[in-house]
Amino acid sequence: MIDLGISKMALIGAVALIVIGPEKLPRVARTLGTLMGKAQRYIADVKAEVGRSIELDELKKMKETMEGAARDVESSVQAGTQDLKQQLDAIGGEMGEDGVWKSTIVEPELQTELYYKDEINAIAYKHPNKKWRTKLGATPQWYKARNGVRTRALSGAARVARYRPKPL
Repeated sequence: MIDLGISKMALIGAVALIVIGPEKLPRVARTLGTLMGKAQRYIADVKAEVGRSIELDELKKMKETMEGAARDVESSVQAGTQDLKQQLDAIGGEMGEDGVWKSTIVEPELQTELYYKDEINAIAYKHPNKKWRTKLGATPQWYKARNGVRTRALSGAARVARYRPKPL
């Protein structure tokens, strides 16, 4: 940018004082300051826009490489499924409605593997019905109730209503 030292600034100020005059100099300096601020903000905006466009170009390139990698993975998965289908067709059988391969010709070493898979599929998941947000302590509930241990948190208003003295 422009190299302005203290001596050059003093020279410019002296010339401005002589040319503009002492009455108008503060107003001109204020106007010049606001214009310089606007120019700096405009330059900063332009730099930010250029930076965003560069980042956008980089993101587009990254997107293209990711899409190419996804296409490669998809083609390798499709090739693998085709190989698997060919192998399964060679063994014989058909795909059931539940998505499990039903083999009509089973070799002895594959029969045990299919048997174990059928056992695993037969076991159904059962939810444990656990109350995740409740704390279960070792102290029994009947003991807490007998001794007046608080088991539930009360809000401020509920506490005031509960412990407010009864009118006489």
